[in-house]
Amino acid sequence: QVQLVESGGGLVQPGGSLRVSCAASGFTFSNYYMSWFRQAPGKEREFVAEISWAGGSPLYTDSVKGRFTISRDNAKNTVYLQMNSLRPEDTAVYYCGARSPASQYYNYWGEGTQVTVSS
Repeated sequence: QVQLVESGGGLVQPGGSLRVSCAASGFTFSNYYMSWFRQAPGKEREFVAEISWAGGSPLYTDSVKGRFTISRDNAKNTVYLQMNSLRPEDTAVYYCGARSPASQYYNYWGEGTQVTVSS
């Protein structure tokens, strides 16, 4: 069955770095655009970053541009989000999602990994 499993979350101090990963199985990973979303307590889930099936044309929300980098390894069926210069407002549950290039809707979601930025 289809699975997206996030990992790598944790507690980090402001200004620190963290890399979260999302391992995919049960579908042809290389055919899908992969995205990261996040949801902070009391807020709606928001888009963070997206990468195309071939690894090009990354998109970022304005608040993370220059600090976060999305990448993927199709041989490992894994997408990554490298987060640098973390801020307390980056605290959230981070989710990965997969969508077909032909659709704006997401086919698959992971369960999320908690990232907490605090001193």
